[in-house]
Amino acid sequence: MPSITKTMTKAQIEALRERIEPQALSVTRPPYTYFQMKLPSLTITAYQSGKVVYQGQDVSFLEPSESSRDEETFPQAGSDEVGTGDYFGPVVVAACIVSAQAAPRLRALGIQDSKQMDDTRIRAIAPEVKSLCPYSLMIVSNPKYNAIHARHNMNAIKSLLHNQAYLNLMDKGHELPALCVVDQFAKPAVYYRHLEGQPRVVRNLTFETKAENKYLAVACASVLARAAFLDYFDKMAAKYDFPFEKGAGPKVDQCGRRFVERYGFEKLGEVAKMHFKNTEKIRS
Repeated sequence: MPSITKTMTKAQIEALRERIEPQALSVTRPPYTYFQMKLPSLTITAYQSGKVVYQGQDVSFLEPSESSRDEETFPQAGSDEVGTGDYFGPVVVAACIVSAQAAPRLRALGIQDSKQMDDTRIRAIAPEVKSLCPYSLMIVSNPKYNAIHARHNMNAIKSLLHNQAYLNLMDKGHELPALCVVDQFAKPAVYYRHLEGQPRVVRNLTFETKAENKYLAVACASVLARAAFLDYFDKMAAKYDFPFEKGAGPKVDQCGRRFVERYGFEKLGEVAKMHFKNTEKIRS
């Protein structure tokens, strides 16, 4: 059986594991190794000496090329979430596809991570992003979020939503590009573990931290998610005729107490993520 041996640092070996493990049929740890992973037609053994042995077919597809991970590669897809750190309001995940034709106009809009843009600007440019890019939005209301959180933790919820956002793009008839980037909130193996048992799972994703600052598609997804969050927040404030606070700090605790005084504690689950520590502070 053909084999290739490479020398890698421990960090490179760990990165290899994160990238390939979701595709592995089995992962074991023979003596003197970090791991041995078996794929359908390939076995990868990473030794503690730094030697990594590939046995099987051509392994070039396992090594991320510069172009496949290049932020200038188009078309590219990206996904990001908003609202996971806010006590009040929904969790929103967006995914979108950016073509080479749309990229110059999107850059001209000054698109970047939504956390680095003010809300007025986000509201202004989100409609144009929607007109230029195929997109998917997953908006989870507070009652639905609280029900789901009874069975899944936050990372599991985000994994399910990111996966569904990409599936929605496919169901709308859009072909996902080779480069699909998730703004990483969990290691790939953990992400895919949360999706075990799901009937459809989008694989071959690229996971990178701070991806919204590197990939235009992730930045666009960040903008769309934030705009949807703000729109929901506005509608929630209008429905209850109440000025909700964003974030999860002391002002939010005070806001929560005022809400409970007006509407009662039983209504809090309609507007808040009840597992946050703010709930106990509001209750006390």
